[in-house]
Amino acid sequence: MIRKILGAALLLTLPVQAQSPTAVANITIDTSKPGAEIDRHLYGQFAEHLGHGIYEGVWVGENSKIPNTHGYRNDVVAALRHLHVPDVRWPGGCFADLYNWRDGIGPRAKRPVRVNVHWGGVTEDNSFGTHEFMNFAELIGADAYVSLNVGSLAPYDSAQWLEYMTSDSKSSLANERRKNGRAKPWNVKFVGIGNETWGCGGNMRADNAADVNRRYATFAGTPREMGTLKIASGGHDDNFDFAEAMMRDGGKFDGLSVHYYTVPRVFRDKGPATGFPESEWASTLSHARHIDEIVGKTAVIMDKYDPDKKIGLYVDEWGTWYDQEPGSHPGFLYQQNTLRDAEVAALSLNIFQRHSDRVKGANVAQMINVLQAMILTDKDKMVLTPTYHVFDMYQVFMGAQPYPVSVSGKDYSQGDSRMPMVDAFAARGKDGKLYLAIVNTDPSHAVQVVTNLTGSAHGRILTGIAMDAHNTFDKPDMIHPLPFSSSTEGGKLSFDMPAKAVAVVAVE
Repeated sequence: MIRKILGAALLLTLPVQAQSPTAVANITIDTSKPGAEIDRHLYGQFAEHLGHGIYEGVWVGENSKIPNTHGYRNDVVAALRHLHVPDVRWPGGCFADLYNWRDGIGPRAKRPVRVNVHWGGVTEDNSFGTHEFMNFAELIGADAYVSLNVGSLAPYDSAQWLEYMTSDSKSSLANERRKNGRAKPWNVKFVGIGNETWGCGGNMRADNAADVNRRYATFAGTPREMGTLKIASGGHDDNFDFAEAMMRDGGKFDGLSVHYYTVPRVFRDKGPATGFPESEWASTLSHARHIDEIVGKTAVIMDKYDPDKKIGLYVDEWGTWYDQEPGSHPGFLYQQNTLRDAEVAALSLNIFQRHSDRVKGANVAQMINVLQAMILTDKDKMVLTPTYHVFDMYQVFMGAQPYPVSVSGKDYSQGDSRMPMVDAFAARGKDGKLYLAIVNTDPSHAVQVVTNLTGSAHGRILTGIAMDAHNTFDKPDMIHPLPFSSSTEGGKLSFDMPAKAVAVVAVE
């Protein structure tokens, strides 16, 4: 294993050392204008009953030969704990819109078996239910984000579920929870009032969805001291009708969701996750950057009704979506994760962080084995993806205070896609250090990045030889962060950024 890691490190180091910058980009950081603190929930996760996202990805059961603790994979738990995952959204997604919480409590052998009609038509034995999820969230140190079923269940069912989870009373529901093995109530940080009410959550019209939110949110109660935040189901892509209707007539809630997925081509013909041409590298990054416009326009709508910014914007589904891997089960949405996905993650997180005054949460889709996964598993094997490594590098921005950053330099263009060659973000971490994130979007050319800062900087960089560089179960360390440091140009702090690279450094 040591030889394998050293070999992978050499492959990653070669492009860093061999490339001479062909362009210069200047970065100016204004530390006199700090912005709103970056909420740690921007780095949240999403776990739906879809493919192997839950079963095998998280849950293998106590009797599995895969090393586990009370049924949870030890390797996955350790990897997620390392990330300090702030919250996990569950059980969906579209799965939530037909989910009855009572199917997932009580003795597992007696739980009903259902058909997962949204994702593959496979049977769902409900062995992973409320207790399993809430205990999992506690195990990895994450807050629980529970999506209520407003598409096919009544408000009464949602009210009962929340009482079952959070009540410390002597009610029948609280006692039923105790009988099922949980003495004290769980803490539910977020409650999603439905999911994609414009689509699989009910195919509602915007005004109707706002009325539904008013009704269901009324009964979605938890103990006041718990401070649970209610998240309304908002719009998606460039559809702003739901944001407008919800902000105008949706009643009382604490957050508004928006969903956006990045595809290289169009949704009906998305393109492969690996083996893609440069045109699809460029179009993917360009489409990912479009979330900035979506967030910005949604924020304008929110400002009209909420000028004091008391309601947060939650991008609680985002990420890349490609054609699923050949040979994988139809409807499981399994795709490989490459350096391209790492760049999408970095660009997206930078955008959310720049909107820290309004964006208070985000959940990448999805955590394990589905879409832009953080982790991939194959029976007893596990691999960390490039997206995982970006989230690891970006931990320094949790709770940090951002600063305005201006970048001047050449653009990267390919076909119809055009964007700045360098994307950058800076913030003062909770530890008092100034952190800088730099992304080189050009897959072929290095760039010298010159800042207005002095001193030195050290951190990590993620890059590779190929645009679709990725880790496999046979070669799990082909791409991972390596040490990275600054140089000096005219007395100013500078960086020689290789092509297709993401770096995060601490300035000293």
